[in-house]
Amino acid sequence: MTPSATDAEGVDQTVLTLRKVLVSETEPLARRFRALFSLKYLACLQPPTENTLPAIQAIAAAFASPSALLKHELAYCLGQTRNRDSVSYLQHVVKDVEEDAMCRHEAAEALGALGYPESLDILKKLRDDANELEIVRETCDIAVDRIQWENSEERKAEKLKPSDFTSIDPAPPMPLDAKEPCIPELEKTLLDTKLPLFKRYRAMFGLRDLASPPDLATAVDAVNALAKGLKDPSALFRHEVAFVFGQLCHPASIPCLTECLGDLKEAGMVRHEAAEALGSLGDEEGVEDTLKKFLDDPEQVVRDSVIVALDMAEFEKSGQVEYALVPGGNATTEVSGP
Repeated sequence: MTPSATDAEGVDQTVLTLRKVLVSETEPLARRFRALFSLKYLACLQPPTENTLPAIQAIAAAFASPSALLKHELAYCLGQTRNRDSVSYLQHVVKDVEEDAMCRHEAAEALGALGYPESLDILKKLRDDANELEIVRETCDIAVDRIQWENSEERKAEKLKPSDFTSIDPAPPMPLDAKEPCIPELEKTLLDTKLPLFKRYRAMFGLRDLASPPDLATAVDAVNALAKGLKDPSALFRHEVAFVFGQLCHPASIPCLTECLGDLKEAGMVRHEAAEALGSLGDEEGVEDTLKKFLDDPEQVVRDSVIVALDMAEFEKSGQVEYALVPGGNATTEVSGP
């Protein structure tokens, strides 16, 4: 059993309706994802509101689902809340050896994103367990470094480039120094497998920020540098590169994402991230047709990701403001529709 996620009296009806959609195994997966991102919106509001804890509890309630894709996304969303109430749910998932490895990895990464030192003991224990899965150990290693950085004097002294992205990332970008950011230097750090993963991730997110907006002079070179990371020996690292491409929505990433998705020997967690990244580029010519080729993929997590990606692609073409069942005046009507 997961920690209690029971409803409190007086919970807003929109939250209850969104929760009902999210936890329902009969609802289409794409619709459940839209409900999740609506709940994430509520759970991440700063300062917290009366809906914050009920939204966190609603997200956590869906960890009972058999869908690894959905559960890994739940963990990611909880990691973005900046809220201590998310910690116990994520610790439960990361410690559960019966849980899908992709979900445990995402829970560890989310604990790192939250940055609370009380998670360090659990993360260090898993990091140092030689019998633990590599993906879990690697993620815990990065999460430990991130929490330690978050609470360090070093962090206070660093000057970071303002980012176009509001996400709490597994690692901050490289700090600014007196000279202009150098893509070849960041690429060298990105690809150096002898360096700690946390440092390499910092180079990754530094390159990401040099690729946004898409018409930035450095964007294509930064995308091409990131693409080389898709050949890294670490599946965890490759999946994070694909995730970054999903954030960037840069057309220059389409060829390498398509190759990644089409490689049936690639890890499912990497291919699924490539599919969702392509979904964010759904208004680009040929992307939807590419995704549809994988609707019957041998791997469940890839099939599910393609379903969500095609829904994202439809959203990109529709001109809607938010990929969510947006809370607000008519949110309940939208959520309970066909």
